[in-house]
Amino acid sequence: MPDLKLLALILAAIAIGWWLGRLENRRHARRQQRASPLSRDYYVGLNYLLNEQPDRAIETFVQALEVNSDTIETHIALGNLFRSRGEADRAVKIHQNLLARPSLSALQSDQVQFELARDFLNLGLLDRAERILLGLLRSGHDPTRLKPAKLLLVDLYEREREWAKALEVAQPQLIREDADVRRSAAHWLCELAQQDMHAVSPALARKRLRQALSIDDRCVRANWLIAELEREAGNYKAEIRTLQRLARQDHDFTPIVLEPLRDAYLKLEDEKGLARCLRQWVNEAPHISTVIMLARLTEQHEGTSAAADVISDQLAATPSLRGIDYLMDLYVAEAGPEQQHFSLLKQHTGKLLESRPRFRCHRCGFEGIQLHWQCPQCRSWGMIKPITGLEGE
Repeated sequence: MPDLKLLALILAAIAIGWWLGRLENRRHARRQQRASPLSRDYYVGLNYLLNEQPDRAIETFVQALEVNSDTIETHIALGNLFRSRGEADRAVKIHQNLLARPSLSALQSDQVQFELARDFLNLGLLDRAERILLGLLRSGHDPTRLKPAKLLLVDLYEREREWAKALEVAQPQLIREDADVRRSAAHWLCELAQQDMHAVSPALARKRLRQALSIDDRCVRANWLIAELEREAGNYKAEIRTLQRLARQDHDFTPIVLEPLRDAYLKLEDEKGLARCLRQWVNEAPHISTVIMLARLTEQHEGTSAAADVISDQLAATPSLRGIDYLMDLYVAEAGPEQQHFSLLKQHTGKLLESRPRFRCHRCGFEGIQLHWQCPQCRSWGMIKPITGLEGE
């Protein structure tokens, strides 16, 4: 068992011991009859805990501890401990047992229902969790539970891909107060905009994307989709402006806009404009993808030697495996008798690049070869970016 969970068990054992002592003081007349079995159960449970038998310890504590107003918090803590151990079904039993007690106050009932909703969400019983959370929001007995209940309901709607419902719950309070919800809300609108684009409703998609930017002006994805709308409409100048705006929003995303940017300039037959843009970006944020595209453009017009100078200058300042790989391409093309050796080196660098991820989540460290707007591991929105450094950009 992890140290934190063992600590939680120890704290629960202490709390139970404290309650037992309090019970004896308050019920002195009955102590002789009842103290002995309760104390025996408590020490049996503690013995299980010390002998690293947490399952039997928890069962003993639950059986020894009667439910009343003094022990509600301890029962809730034990249920939460089950859930944190991956045993949400047992947590459900404890929390449902608490709800069956008529002595619960309205505030206590709300607290137990909230934990029960978390149990159901953990088990994937989303409809049951949704009913409980909606009931909590309607009752409003405990104002301190409203925000956690809303956050949990938003999480539930995200899992169901109910983007409009998530927005309805989050607006306006959560979006205003919580930076993570604000960033997420912008992506929910992007999800809805993509649905509109598939339904051939570009005007509605644009409206949603403008709304996304009004909620989070750093939402790169919104400008990415606006650029796609401009491209589909044949507005290549507008597409270029949008992609350039995206690169200014977050320089880390510059590598993903390079290909559509090049294609848009070529549609306009403006290679000089493309070269100017690439040189500006190299000066502002020298990603190796930008340098390689500039080198390839230079190779077409000025030859291999000029392209090699472009990439070599960058490698001298910032070493990069991808830059070396491209330089090998140039050397292979120019090599005479040494071509075989350069080709062998090129094969090695190519294999190294194939095995390396290109994107990383800045929150949990997840890595992959594709860009995900929502991290598959920690489910955070907008935290995955291109990897920089020797093996990245």
